[in-house]
Amino acid sequence: MKTKRINIPLIESLDEMDIATVGETLEAEAPKFGINCVNWKAEFPYHPITAFSAAHSRNYIYIDFFTRCNYLRAVNYKNNTPVSQDSCVEFFLQTPGSDEYWNFEFNCIGTVNASHRKERNNPRRLTDEEISQIKRYASCGNNPFQELEGLFYWSLTIGIPFNLLGIDNPVFPMEISGNFYKCASATSMPHYLSWAPIKTDKPDFHRPEFFGKIVLE
Repeated sequence: MKTKRINIPLIESLDEMDIATVGETLEAEAPKFGINCVNWKAEFPYHPITAFSAAHSRNYIYIDFFTRCNYLRAVNYKNNTPVSQDSCVEFFLQTPGSDEYWNFEFNCIGTVNASHRKERNNPRRLTDEEISQIKRYASCGNNPFQELEGLFYWSLTIGIPFNLLGIDNPVFPMEISGNFYKCASATSMPHYLSWAPIKTDKPDFHRPEFFGKIVLE
């Protein structure tokens, strides 16, 4: 299976912008990619339209997620709660030379579940102080709500600092590995989508062996 690969550009001015403006800039200037792999189609066929734009500065990786879905849920509002049950987008990555990978999971109101680990069952959860370093702008606002039915368009812009990942002096171009996901396990239409395909029998995003290549230009 050929490894998926994307290049994301350097836009140095992003750090000077409000995070809401970052999303507008990524929409206008950064490349767009689909989260289109329905890896477990027999059991979970629902495919909400989901895409992301990405760029980086000297200090942050920025991602702007966009999705259109039929149900919207945001029950979790505290750090490191199971946001994957809600309307959720995720970014997992592995930095050069590391035997750990990082998972950053966000529901549609920007609540974060984040950790790093060598294997799924032994996470090191990020602290509230560490999570506070992640920039977020959610088009749905920040207040929790029970599931809503209808047609919804929502976006989430995030900025993850390199120093949070243990990269204090990034040198570009840099190649990392990772994957991008869309899920909502506790909604009326549960689904598990990915950017790079995952070859497992059941939904499992914690599989770095299926990460694609991400080149930070």
